[in-house]
Amino acid sequence: MVSKNTGQRLLVNRKRWPGVYYYESRSKRYRGKPDVCYHIAYRLDGKLKWEKVGWMSEKYTPQIAADLRSDRLKKARHGEEVKTHKELREENRKANVLLSEIATEYFKIRGEASKGAKIDKGRYDNHIAPVLGSRPVKKLSPLDMERIKKKMDGMSAASIWGGLEITRRIINFGVKNGLCEPLGFTIQMPKRDNEVVEYLTPAQLKRFLKVLKEWPAQDVCRMLQMAMFTGMRRGEIFKLENRDVDFQQALITLRSPKGGKTVSIPMNKMAKKVLSAQIKWRNEHSPQSSYIFPGKGGVMRTACTAVTRIKTKAKLPKEFRIFHGLRHHFAVTLANSGEFSLDMIGELLTHKDSSMTKRYGQFLPDTKKQASDRAAELLMG
Repeated sequence: MVSKNTGQRLLVNRKRWPGVYYYESRSKRYRGKPDVCYHIAYRLDGKLKWEKVGWMSEKYTPQIAADLRSDRLKKARHGEEVKTHKELREENRKANVLLSEIATEYFKIRGEASKGAKIDKGRYDNHIAPVLGSRPVKKLSPLDMERIKKKMDGMSAASIWGGLEITRRIINFGVKNGLCEPLGFTIQMPKRDNEVVEYLTPAQLKRFLKVLKEWPAQDVCRMLQMAMFTGMRRGEIFKLENRDVDFQQALITLRSPKGGKTVSIPMNKMAKKVLSAQIKWRNEHSPQSSYIFPGKGGVMRTACTAVTRIKTKAKLPKEFRIFHGLRHHFAVTLANSGEFSLDMIGELLTHKDSSMTKRYGQFLPDTKKQASDRAAELLMG
């Protein structure tokens, strides 16, 4: 084998120190001569492993290298785990990496432009970093998670859940990218009140549709119509590209949705009408873009401030999150009809967990009553 910056590795003495190699440095000097670096070679599970031992200037000798090699072989023979100096150094590095270091890389990769990213960054900076930022990930314990809860005491259950969730997400990012080792415990997530369902009353819906009809920027209105007619999430609408819209098969592909796995949902007649009109508009105003609802310059949209003005104009409740609320309204409308099961609604919303869909069960009173009446008939024969 040839070193990157030096000459070829050579055996020191096959009989006296088998498996011990050396090479002379082209730049380092020791006692007036080229410095010498020793390596050892041995087989582990049938694979040849090379390990750097050290330089002569660091007081390493062929005998020290041979002793280290014998120790490696002895451990392997007795079934013990064998780790090289390089592997031990890497373990030590991972054991001492700080949560703040991983968080820096996480937010650098994720970015901070989206609303969700800003919320997560704010939670980390305000509640997680002051408590755990300077701690090595490997030394974190369940008690540290309790410290986060104490730091966020007085906040809503959903906010505390979000604080622990961003902590978990940062650590998982570090593990996935080889920055740290996984935690030795599972973070116990608190229960959060996420059963709030937002939907429009008939009067609110009437005002909302009137504003959409009269609003000058119809491309923005079409995004809101997609949320209302399909239940798509805001990010899924922003990500839509030409390749994701199949008019022939009447399918819409959602790539990298919240659940992570690419899925397809049916394209109903209203969605088809909205998409056709939007593509025609896009081709006239931003023909170079592949996105159905492009942002400025044809790039993928990351925000839309106009929807807030539409919400205000329609006099919708302040707490109504317009994209998310329209997604809920889509589900509530299906549930109220009594024509769709919760499983079907969950499929259309691309829920991974059926428990997320159960919140809409409260809008099935007539269906439940019919089932109860039918059960009574069956029991009475």
